[in-house]
Amino acid sequence: MMMRAVVVPLLAALGLALIPAGAKEAKAKPYEHYVFGKLDTPTPGPVSGGLLLMGGGDRNIDSMKWFFGKAGNGHIVVISASYGKEIGQEFYKDIGGIQSTEIFVFHSRAQAANKKILERLRKADGIFIAGGDQARYVRYWRGTPVADILNAHVAAGKPLAGTSAGLAVQGEKLYGAMDDGSITSPEALAEPFGPANTIEGDFLHFALLKGIVTDTHFKERDRLGRLFAFVAKAQAGRPADQPAMIGLGVDESAALAVEPDGRARIYATEPDGYAWVVDGSGLRDLSQRGPLDAPRVKVTGVGPGSVLHLPSGQVDAPVFVRNYAARAGEIVEVPRWSLAIHGGAGVIERGSLPPEKEKAYRAGLDEALRAGAAVLDKGGASLDAVAAAVRVLEDNLLFNAGRGAVFTAEGKNELDAAIMDGKTQKAGAVAGVTRTRHPVDLARAVMDKSPHVMLAGPGADRFSVERGLEQVDPAWFRTEERWQGLLRWREKQLGAVDPTHLFGTVGAVAIDADGNLAAATSTGGMTGKRWGRVGDSPIIGAGTYAKNGQCAVSATGSGEYFIRESAARQVCDRVGWKGESLADAAQATIMAVGAIGGDGGLIAMGPDGRPAFAINDLGMYRGRMSAGGKAQTAIFADEKWAD
Repeated sequence: MMMRAVVVPLLAALGLALIPAGAKEAKAKPYEHYVFGKLDTPTPGPVSGGLLLMGGGDRNIDSMKWFFGKAGNGHIVVISASYGKEIGQEFYKDIGGIQSTEIFVFHSRAQAANKKILERLRKADGIFIAGGDQARYVRYWRGTPVADILNAHVAAGKPLAGTSAGLAVQGEKLYGAMDDGSITSPEALAEPFGPANTIEGDFLHFALLKGIVTDTHFKERDRLGRLFAFVAKAQAGRPADQPAMIGLGVDESAALAVEPDGRARIYATEPDGYAWVVDGSGLRDLSQRGPLDAPRVKVTGVGPGSVLHLPSGQVDAPVFVRNYAARAGEIVEVPRWSLAIHGGAGVIERGSLPPEKEKAYRAGLDEALRAGAAVLDKGGASLDAVAAAVRVLEDNLLFNAGRGAVFTAEGKNELDAAIMDGKTQKAGAVAGVTRTRHPVDLARAVMDKSPHVMLAGPGADRFSVERGLEQVDPAWFRTEERWQGLLRWREKQLGAVDPTHLFGTVGAVAIDADGNLAAATSTGGMTGKRWGRVGDSPIIGAGTYAKNGQCAVSATGSGEYFIRESAARQVCDRVGWKGESLADAAQATIMAVGAIGGDGGLIAMGPDGRPAFAINDLGMYRGRMSAGGKAQTAIFADEKWAD
């Protein structure tokens, strides 16, 4: 082994030429140069491309051997602005298997034009960017021949590695730490578009990291929140026709080895050493004022058994797929999918339901939850899930929808339903149908297989037959309990005779693993309704509404008042336009309905997967379930959820 330290005087003219206009660079000490091994020996093996992205911390020996192998076990040049000869000792002697390690430690921008340094970098079989202060790397190397050589080195199919700051500078955009400090996750989340979040660009241009922002020491320093902020600011103003940027964080105990074709695998020194892939689609077009507000951000874990494809960010065999919400300066994990249902509202006080009937209602709600959850848990769409849940309720005699529907004044069952897709904002609705077993399916057919949004009466019945939906004799919907209710109504001319099921509409709202919202509602209307009365359930924006990024809503109650308040749409507008939380928006809306004389309730689902339930002085049959959780049901107004 040969080691020598070389101190090279600066060429003042070159230095002055490289200092940006208006800037003054204090006289810096000469660069440091260390050599371990022999620089003139042949490279033993073939050199091939690759990137090694190391999360910092203790050196990952297996990953370094991969890197050395990519360099043909030849000559490694290390560049740094902080660390010196100890890296050469480690690489050449402790790990071994290479011909030489040569280290250059920069102390000024001017040194990025030094001919000897540039010559050695051009000849390197592999280049390693050490850790340290990434702001120095940006200041010293951006727009210099060093940056040009790094880009050319990778483009020529030679390997490059970096750890800590040496990884953090490799993405298309990077956090520069230009304010002489490292921003924390709470600081970044509190003001993601503020001056402290110094996002830089036009530095390194590696094709495999195009559209990517990197970060290191990831799990150990709780950096997920700040990577959200990095990605949000980095892609602000990004053209809509370009894909969202990706965040890539690497734990200290992990190193991501990227092959020339973009396939990347983890070398880990601990079982939970991962890379974290942040999908930037949930961090686009955000408000640039105040704390980060992102309702749903997908994060995928890359472990030793996973394969990450760069630059797309696709992960085969991920160790986890999680969703997070950022709000008010904090991030929380949210469920992969979530579902909420209702079975109508009424004056449902404890003791008003016999125990066996309460048990039956809860069982019916539970069955509907499980039907919708089965769709979502297999990766199905929220639109399919809400339809599945509502179909179960339409077949249950206890609920005022489908088979358990109430009678009109003329003694008929006339059914209404609606469904809406939050992703496309397509919707379908039917009113006054009489022969379709599942009105929610007919509403879906209107949405998917017609140019219209709503069909009513005989025309809707004909369309149902033409589309091949299941038809039943009108007697299918008749139940003795509902018939007796009509007879009592005829005697007393009451708008409804069962106070425990005053408004029996059923509905469901859901969000799926792709973050798409959907809502569906189905009802038999009001006992004794006349003249083709239609309530809020099939009216998009009144009893049913869904819009991605805001909310999905299904309502139940005195429909005329929900129509007048545009209740379902109002909830989403309060979230989207006024910035209210979903729970506050739902409660404010139901109180607005009550203020003009309406009673009832509504359920809403937000993009963070947390449902809201709002009731104005009434009970409501309701339930919820999310990925990894248990089905929960509630009936009484004062009933609390298990969490």
